[in-house]
Amino acid sequence: MPAKLLEGKSVALKIKENIKLEIESLKNKYGAGPKLVSVQVGENPASEIYIKSQEKTARDLGITYELKKIDAGITQDEFIEIIDSLNKDKSTHGIIVQMPLPQHIDAKLISRYISSLKDIEAVHPENMGEIVFGKAKILPCTAAACMELLNSIDSLELYGKEAVVVGHSEIVGKPLALLLLNKFVTTTVCHIATGQRGTLPEFVKKAEILIVAVGKAGLVKGDWIKEGAIVIDVGINRVEGKIVGDVEFDKAFEKASYITPVPGGVGPLTVTILMRNVVEAFKQQQTK
Repeated sequence: MPAKLLEGKSVALKIKENIKLEIESLKNKYGAGPKLVSVQVGENPASEIYIKSQEKTARDLGITYELKKIDAGITQDEFIEIIDSLNKDKSTHGIIVQMPLPQHIDAKLISRYISSLKDIEAVHPENMGEIVFGKAKILPCTAAACMELLNSIDSLELYGKEAVVVGHSEIVGKPLALLLLNKFVTTTVCHIATGQRGTLPEFVKKAEILIVAVGKAGLVKGDWIKEGAIVIDVGINRVEGKIVGDVEFDKAFEKASYITPVPGGVGPLTVTILMRNVVEAFKQQQTK
């Protein structure tokens, strides 16, 4: 029996309704609402699309949005000074630095300079640590989007399920593995070395929940999918003018119970989670 589609738009709409109501309540209570500042260094066509999506979603929800464009020639120290000024600005509640940054600026270093209270992507080490202890209220957007999709399946009991995460990036794979572990999911993480050893297929075949976040079209073959598995494909790849994921969709669709379309699965949720994080950051700052 073909899989059911796990579409992000419907899940995002429910979250947005809750965000709208919460922002109205916060504005009534504090006389002001949350503000997000997006920092872009240089020009990048790919990030422009994400920026426009951020701005539209923020304004629709009642979040003040400011785009701060910085010349690509800025030094790392000068850039850190800009981040520090935003940290000190009480009217700024969330900071997001658009990627990629110019090569002379260390993105991982910059993440340490964003205040943990204003770090709405949860890239600061302190916020990552909160995930380890299961206490985080601000979560990495894509990892949280995957969890929201899983939570949207009414019949799914996560406790004890076997999950395989393919990809171990700091913003998706690693935090996602921790979020799954916090739900007592038996979790395996595969990465480039798994593929080089040739054992990726055998791990994938065991997965009741498979989440792939690599960025390589067709990496996971459809016939590897376990019958009845839930498949979340985070990959976004352009092949012959089409957007495709990391999983061979057509074959996987015939074997899975649920599967995300690409595009239309995880993507529509990530910006919504980002905005939810801005609201959470605002709330935390009111009590400091």
